[in-house]
Amino acid sequence: MLTSPGFAMSTAPKPEKNIVDTAAAGGFTTLVTAVQAAGLEETLRGEGPFTVFAPTDAAFAKIPPEQLDALLKDKEALTKVLTYHVVPGRVMASDVAKLNSAKTVQGQSVTIDTREGVKVDEAKVVQTDIVASNGVIHVIDSVILPK
Repeated sequence: MLTSPGFAMSTAPKPEKNIVDTAAAGGFTTLVTAVQAAGLEETLRGEGPFTVFAPTDAAFAKIPPEQLDALLKDKEALTKVLTYHVVPGRVMASDVAKLNSAKTVQGQSVTIDTREGVKVDEAKVVQTDIVASNGVIHVIDSVILPK
């Protein structure tokens, strides 16, 4: 059987959980709460594919509580921040490593630096390639903000 580069046959079973369910099962409580508050849950359960740079709960904890509460109550600002963490398409770690930037769903681009590990803007990527049925999650250690 012949395969073309980039279209290799995979015997791995397709994940059944979408981005939101995968994040919820992975313990991304604050991220899932924020996605729900912004009204983005249905979108991130949709067909995709999406690549999400997902901040951990510890990353959200770096934001002072009063600022985080205010952000969670401001749907417009919250949507801008969350969509800044999402890149259209399924961008695996091997692909991210070849990039120096990526345009987000929010409209601006994140900077990708691979000199010392991988950073997206100033956030370190701490885990990669958590595959969901409609995309992939890469875990980051900080919440990144649009410019």
